Amino acid sequence: MKSHAAGTVVALALAFALAAGQRSATGPEPQRGSLRLPRSVQQRAAEQFIEVSEQAGIRFVLTSGGFEKKYIIEAKGGGGIAWIDYDNDDDPDLFFVNGSTFEDWRRRTSPRSRLYRNNGDGTFADVYLDSGLDHTGWGMGVCAADFDNDGSTDLYVTYYGGNILYRNMGGGKFADVTKQAGVAGRGWGMGCAFGDYDNDGFLDLYVANYVDVDIEQLGEPGSAPNCTYRRIATFCGPRGLGGGRDVLYHNEGNRRFSDVTEKAGIDPGLYFGLGVVMGDYDRDGLLDIYVANDSTPSALYHNNGDGTFTDLGPQSGTAYSSEGQEQAGMGVEFGDYDNDGWLDLVKGNFSDDTRNLYHNDKDGTFTDQTYFAGLGDVAWLFTTFGAEFLDYDNDGWKDILLANGQTFPQMDRYPTGITYAERNMLFHNLRNGRFEEVGLRSGPGLALKKVSRGLATADYDNDGDLEFAVTNMNAAPDLIRRVRKNANNSILLKLAGTRSNCSGIGAKVRVTGGGLTQFDEVRSGGSYLSSPDSRLHFGLGPAVRVDRIEIEWPGGAAETIRDVTADQLLVIKEGSGVVRRKSFR
Repeated sequence: MKSHAAGTVVALALAFALAAGQRSATGPEPQRGSLRLPRSVQQRAAEQFIEVSEQAGIRFVLTSGGFEKKYIIEAKGGGGIAWIDYDNDDDPDLFFVNGSTFEDWRRRTSPRSRLYRNNGDGTFADVYLDSGLDHTGWGMGVCAADFDNDGSTDLYVTYYGGNILYRNMGGGKFADVTKQAGVAGRGWGMGCAFGDYDNDGFLDLYVANYVDVDIEQLGEPGSAPNCTYRRIATFCGPRGLGGGRDVLYHNEGNRRFSDVTEKAGIDPGLYFGLGVVMGDYDRDGLLDIYVANDSTPSALYHNNGDGTFTDLGPQSGTAYSSEGQEQAGMGVEFGDYDNDGWLDLVKGNFSDDTRNLYHNDKDGTFTDQTYFAGLGDVAWLFTTFGAEFLDYDNDGWKDILLANGQTFPQMDRYPTGITYAERNMLFHNLRNGRFEEVGLRSGPGLALKKVSRGLATADYDNDGDLEFAVTNMNAAPDLIRRVRKNANNSILLKLAGTRSNCSGIGAKVRVTGGGLTQFDEVRSGGSYLSSPDSRLHFGLGPAVRVDRIEIEWPGGAAETIRDVTADQLLVIKEGSGVVRRKSFR
């Protein structure tokens, strides 16, 4: 990486110059509303974020191999995060997936993952010892949802060598029901996502598998052409290794799943799967699946409505870079960044490449707007794992947050401009299809240089502002929150299905207020191996009321809630409207 303060400004200027010149593109026409116009970067310097994990009581350390990262599993393993309100008290709790070392993995003494209960006062309590979340192994990712519609959120955790489904039994207890449910899987599980792809009221499960390899048989750094980067000896892979096949499980409705991968037409190319997200990108009422693949084309599985899927990645424009190259995809997320009511995509990639910002063109295709939007050269030397849309300043327009960190510690020994530890990046939405990177002006919490992996957002203190958790390799995580309360208003929505799945996953929500209509969907999974708070957050700018909230539940049922006061959490039950509300703290 270049020197950060000066280098970032130079790279940002270059990205905008390219966007205006030879790499220009036609940006989406932004929706016009009565919200305040964008403030300058200097004015936004007041948006200060700080790191508070120690003060909050988080004592977790992510273990993933040795510090040299001689083998691929050490660099890619572990780091999943889930915000999960496991005790239904409206305070999101926090689950961290832990990895292992070769020595501990062989001895079956791998460090445990951790569950932290939200105390409701800005602090957390470690409750894993009494929770039943006691499986050990080389952990990877996690997704959270109520798979059995009993009203409590469950956890699915991916591992190298077999995954685990924990059923939430209530009272702070979880039970391993993997064998009974039939979802242990095979190979090297990575990202996962719950979603009801057939709208039968039960959440199905997609699991991305990375490489098909015996980690005891991995080659030594520099021992083959696939074991170098920029002529520097590094771990081997993923190129040169066999791809693991992703798995799609259908929920049979009796706490059991069936493997429908072959029938559904999933991952016949055996790509190197990492990040997974579900969303209805074409608005046909059926959840589709996007998989960020490493060093192979990424996949957009279009739901055909008959239990099968077709990979439309190449046809849709989301399989490759704008230059038609395969990319090392990591984390991915859906979100409507231009407020046109259609889901766009953001994807993280390896260094010597851009990130991807795919604009939904409303006809089944996407346009790569990375350079036009200002996400091009500014992040060229960074490696992005976690990626999320979020409205951090509550102005009604989704911004972008990236969690960065290299995979090769060796880069610190050579003058390549790339370093192992990297700062994370925050892109502010300028409401005209473009973004401005403001991380270095946004407080010490976004100036930290670490080797980040998982990223998940939540309003964990229920004050109307989004916070986020980030895992860091062989180090403590970061819990990032604002120093002062946001001047803008917001609304937080928790959806509970009755005829549809209890988690409300797949529900489409439109919020109109202050002259602006925003759109989002409830989802599980996404980012890099992580699962954000399932409650939907909408910034409202200075608006003090919401004109209407329109909900389309999975399966098509619709309801509208009108004239709602801002700055509160609403719990909305399918068919019953608002059943509980809480003002922000």
